[in-house]
This record gives sequence, structure tokens and C-alpha cells, in this order.
Amino acid sequence: MRAKAPSIYASEAADSHIRTFSVGHHPVTAPKAAPGLHLVATPIGNLGDITLRALEILAGVDIIACEDTRITRRLTERYGISAQLTPYHEHNAASARPRLLERLAQGASIALVSDAGTPLISDPGFKLVREVCAAGHAVYVLPGPSAVLAALSVAALPTDRFFFEGFLPPKEAARRARLRELARIEATLLMFESGRRVQETLADLAQVMGDRDAAICREMTKLHEETRRAPVSQLALGAATLETRGEFVLVVGPPTGTAAMSTHQLDELLRERLAGESVKDAVAQTAGISGRPRREIYARALRLAKQRDTEGENGEG
Repeated sequence: MRAKAPSIYASEAADSHIRTFSVGHHPVTAPKAAPGLHLVATPIGNLGDITLRALEILAGVDIIACEDTRITRRLTERYGISAQLTPYHEHNAASARPRLLERLAQGASIALVSDAGTPLISDPGFKLVREVCAAGHAVYVLPGPSAVLAALSVAALPTDRFFFEGFLPPKEAARRARLRELARIEATLLMFESGRRVQETLADLAQVMGDRDAAICREMTKLHEETRRAPVSQLALGAATLETRGEFVLVVGPPTGTAAMSTHQLDELLRERLAGESVKDAVAQTAGISGRPRREIYARALRLAKQRDTEGENGEG
């Protein structure tokens, strides 16, 4: 006999557990959240940035799936929320997803949160949302804090078009190559970076985009929040005095349309391209990035290719 599907409406008789949260030490009763997956944005630093709707949902769901239960517990304890916490992160996602989907099929309500900010933005969750949608369950979103939008707002750079890169490659060669690709995008760029690599990344940014206006946003909304605004080259020069503890968002303004690569930058980029491409392909790849005339790029590429071949012959001799 086929099991009866759970009702999408939970009655008080079916669930006698009283759900509450507190605001300013005043208890508030929260209704049971609707069945489905609720994507809840949480504070990126200041716990006071949580929305009332987010508190209501976190108190009203059956389960809160979170990256680190210790971090989310600070938030739930601050607001007197007693919902069950279960870990969901990149290391256990493959095994945790089926269990969450099973609970959703049983009519449960589940909140997905990241350690800070909006779920899925450089955090796990995309595959879960995709499979929840494929299974026909409801997905709700509760907007709120985002380090990306906070940094974009405070950077004093154009906001009409922006591109979020996330974390850059950790290796220097790959990072510089990616930055040269990003330099072609006619929009304000936003990148996450860790404290242990931020100084190296600033040096690479200065080499690729040194003349552009930029901002370093550290520890957004936290006690030691700091924003530095200057051309990338100046920010890189001051990197030695930068406090590297904390989390960083690097914001770089769009190209001006008049600046072109220096000769040194052009030659370095061509050498990288020529290492794995023909002269023709290297020129084609470089033309859209450098801002220099194609004829000049082609001449320099031929010269560098000849120099490389000559050095190779001398090395073999």
C-alpha cells in the first residue's frame, strides 16, 4: 500500500513543539516554517545584521544545515533558537545531500546557511538546490548580508556593472594569468582573498592593473573593519603595513579605455602565451587585453619568439 504523502500544512496537533526566538531578551513565537528548503543569509560579522524574517525561519524550521555547527550555534544561541543543527559542507555534501532530500520528501522544512553571508556565494549549496528543485520540492530565499555587495557599496567605485570572481588561484603563475583575463572585463571586479595571500595578490594586481582605482575591504561589518582606497599600485606599495588577519574583499575599478599595458607587461604576457601557442594565436589572445596596436604586438611577438629560439639553440650547444 502506497504511503500517504505528508501534508504541506503542519497543524498544531501534528507538531506541538513551540518554536521561539528572542529579540532584545523578548521571546517571540515563530510559526512552523513551510516544507521545503529555505536559503537564509546570515551576518558576515555583526550578528545584529540578521533580519527578523531570517530569525523567524531559523526558529521555525526542523533542521538548519550549516557549514560549521560551532559558528552557526553562536548565532542561534544569541537569539534563543533551538532548531537542530546538522553539518553541510564541501567535505560531506555528497553523503549529506541524500539525507536532506529524504527529510524534504517527508515534509520537513530545512534552512541552509553558510558560515557568513548569502548561501551558495563561494560556499557549498548549488548542488543541493539543484537536486531539491529536480525533486520538485519548494525552495525559498531570504536575502540579507553579502560581503560582495557590502564591499561594492563602500569601495567608491562604479557599481553599474560588476563581476564577482570569488577566490583567485593560489599559485602565482595561474593567478597572474587569470588576472590578465579579468583585466579585459569592462566592469568593476570583486575578488575574495585570504590574509596569508593578500600581499602577493596585491603585487600581482599592481603588475597587471596598476593604474586602476581600487579598494581593500577587510573584516566587513566586524570590530576591526578597514577600507583602503587608492590606485592598485599604491595599495600594493602599502601592503607591507596591511594587517593580514581577517577576511578580505579586493575591489578593482573598470578599465578607463585609454590605458595600455606597459612594454614590460606586454612582453611578459607574450612570453607566457608563446610558451604554449603559435605566434598568431599568442597575438590574437594578447590584442584584446593589452590596449596596444595589433601591428606592434605582432612585431614584439616575432622578436620574442626569435629570441626564445636563439636562447634554446645556445643552451643546447
